Amino acid sequence: MEEQTRTIVQQSLNALLENESFLPELKGDMRKTAFTSLSAILSTPNQIHKSFLRIPLEAGEVIRIPSYRVHHNDALGPYKGGIRFHESVNEEEVVNLAFLMTLKNSLHNVPFGGGKGGIIIDPKAFSEQELQRICIKYVRYFNNVLGPDKDIPAPDVGSGEREMDWMMAEYKKINPGQPYLGSFTGKSVINGGSLGRREATGKGVYFTFRYLLNDYVKTNQETLTTSSNPFAKTAVEYVDRPLRVAVQGFGNVGSVSALEAFGCEHIQNQIVAVSDRNVTLFNADGLDIPALVNFSANNHGDLPKTPEQLKEINVSAEIQSREDILTMNVDVLFLAALENQLTDQNMTEIKARIIVEGANAPTTKEADDYLSAKGVVIIPDILANAGGVIVSYLEWLQGRETQFYTEEQVHSQLLEKMKNTLDIILPQYFGDPFPLRQNCYIHSVTRLSTVLYKQGKLY
Repeated sequence: MEEQTRTIVQQSLNALLENESFLPELKGDMRKTAFTSLSAILSTPNQIHKSFLRIPLEAGEVIRIPSYRVHHNDALGPYKGGIRFHESVNEEEVVNLAFLMTLKNSLHNVPFGGGKGGIIIDPKAFSEQELQRICIKYVRYFNNVLGPDKDIPAPDVGSGEREMDWMMAEYKKINPGQPYLGSFTGKSVINGGSLGRREATGKGVYFTFRYLLNDYVKTNQETLTTSSNPFAKTAVEYVDRPLRVAVQGFGNVGSVSALEAFGCEHIQNQIVAVSDRNVTLFNADGLDIPALVNFSANNHGDLPKTPEQLKEINVSAEIQSREDILTMNVDVLFLAALENQLTDQNMTEIKARIIVEGANAPTTKEADDYLSAKGVVIIPDILANAGGVIVSYLEWLQGRETQFYTEEQVHSQLLEKMKNTLDIILPQYFGDPFPLRQNCYIHSVTRLSTVLYKQGKLY
């Protein structure tokens, strides 16, 4: 995935190099030199920090756990990005996710740079006390590079407000007298977190889909119907008709996105399939999403795995393999699990014509190119799942000002900021042949390049 990101960024830089209206003061060899510098700066992180956390277990043994904190770029502000707790974490993945955070913050005009963290563990394999030790050690080992004006971590896969509370408490303890409320975001409300933060990413993911199809395409349907743009032709086909929807991943992002789709009054969604790490649940007539969300909340985040569990909550569904959801005959597929879900191994079997990336990097380059060439509308991660970092920014602001917003104010500001981005990107997307991902990257790289040039960092 790192290579895919670098390739798209380089393509964006090449397009800007040829566009003489962009930074017109740069001409000839000076222009080529500046763009060579931009390529080097954006394709590599500023720093990669790695430590092996020394953790004593309750059984008496001591283990060493590899952990990372990557700083990609801070031209726009302090580094910002979550800490992933997962056994598949590796350095290349964390570097790529930090890269994506730089681009995402630039795209949505959030005054943060890009960072990311990772700890190579299966959090379900540790006790609560052991997880707290891991969080404390992570803060101690990386304390010198963290802080409200340096690098502000947040939750990611496998972590949540509990872990952020522990980490902020340790940061406060070892940095007495220093501001601490903004050192971590995604905290519990009682510890300075923001109302609406937990639902923010999922709400933002669904909003991008709803706004694209119902607000933009429906409003501009007459113009788009006659357009030669392949993505416009696809989108117009799905206006004002019932849609079969599948949601891969039923964690924080997927479950909230599913609930938003289930309750949406603007689009006729029928959620026929959802999946988690264990199973896919399918019902051609639609699933009872609120009942499944309630079950998941009371069963360690898992969906029902047996007919008996489904019967207990009065939900009718077929139990299938977790991978089956990707190739089902649906109109819309939300990807809210992990990276590398749509690949060259399954891309020819994908039937959805609209794909929404709630997870980071769920589509490989090969699959992205193949599906885009067939006119599939892919709403990319950089655009769709920015709700978390936008509300993290609002939480950071509230911590600095010690004045807190209502949940309604948070969600209103979140959707308004995403709407502003969509209003810039969608006319470009439906007006040229580039996929939506490429349009987002061009806009993001344009802003980053301008800032880096004006900061004098290209020579």
